[in-house]
Parts: sequence; C-alpha cells; structure tokens
Amino acid sequence: MKLRIPRTNIEHQLLKVRNKNQSEDQLLEEVALIFRNTQKEDERVMEKLNNGGEVDKNKFNPEILETGRIFHLDQIYRICVDYRLRFLDSKYFKGDIPYEALIKIKEIEKQHKTSLKGFKIVAPSRLFKLENADDPLLFVPIGNDYYYLIHKWGNDLHPLRKLLMWPFKTLENFILLLLVISFLTALLIPDGLFSPQQSTTEFFLIFFFIFKWFAGLSIFYGFKMGKNFNTEIWNSRFYNA
Repeated sequence: MKLRIPRTNIEHQLLKVRNKNQSEDQLLEEVALIFRNTQKEDERVMEKLNNGGEVDKNKFNPEILETGRIFHLDQIYRICVDYRLRFLDSKYFKGDIPYEALIKIKEIEKQHKTSLKGFKIVAPSRLFKLENADDPLLFVPIGNDYYYLIHKWGNDLHPLRKLLMWPFKTLENFILLLLVISFLTALLIPDGLFSPQQSTTEFFLIFFFIFKWFAGLSIFYGFKMGKNFNTEIWNSRFYNA
C-alpha cells in the first residue's frame, strides 16, 4: 500500500500564519481603518476640487516632474480657442470627476510631499456650471503661468471640431465665413430674376444685400443667445460672455 503525502495548500498555510498573529476582529478593524482613512483622503481631495480657489503655484519637486505634462498658459489658450473650450476652476465643473483622477492627485501629492490646490479644467462649456451674464483635462498651477496636467478622461473630441469651430474663433473668421456664404448664395440666384441680363455690378449689389441679410441674422442671434468668440470666452465663467 502506497503512502500518499497530501499536497500543500498555500492559502491554508497563509491563513494559519495570519490567524496565529491576529484575530478576525482585529483584522476587520484594521481593514475598516484603512477604508476610513482612504475615504477621508478622497473627501479631502473632492472638497478642494469642488471648492478650490485661485492660487499662483503649487510646491513640486522639479527633479521628478514629467516634462510631457507641463504646459504654458499660452498653449492652453491656443487649444481652447481652436476647439472652443473653457479653462476654468474645477469648482465650476458639473461633470463627474472619475476616481482615477483622485488616485492620480493623491499619488502626485505623495511623490512630491505636497498638498495640491488651485485645480483647473479644460472642457466644453456645457460641462461647466456657468453663471448667466467632450474631453476634460485637469491641471494645477506650477507658477509663472505654467500648469501641470494631472489627468485626462472622457471621450476624445470630434475630429472635425477644430474645423467646425474655426468661424467662431475670431470676428475676422466669422466675417470671412459670411462673405463666402453670401457669395455662394448670390451665385445660386438665376440670371434675369431682377433684370433681363445681369451685369457684374448688379451681381455685387445682390451679393452685398445677401451679406447684409446674413450679417443681420447673425447679430440678432448672437445678441439673443449671448454668444461670443472663442478668444473672449476661453477663460470666462459667464455663460453669455
């Protein structure tokens, strides 16, 4: 008769070692303490995100900063203007901030032995709680108008967003768009509608009146809806800025 030696169950051996040193009650109490401490840290970070104010800089260890995450205010401005985005304090953000962002904040605070503040977010206007007068980025200031990218979440912007927002970038861009639309509309008007043979002068008169019509509608809509150009709204907390 062969003697069979039972195989060693590592999980059971691990349980034996643990149970020698601490009871289940002690274990549960320690785990609960960990969760309480984690929850307190999460609440601390969320409070700063929801109620944070303006600060000029945070204390970072320059030796462990990731250069790929450092951006100047001018670079953020260009992106906001090109894609019609806002760059505002995190307290105005009405979207959900993912838990991954909180983890990143706590990791960076631990690495740099600091407490981050002055959070700002780049996102479309609809994601902010704006006062009446698709892809968020979370930043904190470093100093001298430089910002450190903490976390990015959500879906990427539509590939045509930059092109679609180009007319609203500046007043000059918008006027150029109106001129092009007016010219194309004037070309669609058939010859002989206003006179037997349309001259070049008559064509440009029709083009001028069409342009005035489009411009008038645009001004009326702009004032009524409180719209403005990208260069004016990129860091404004007002809906109708």
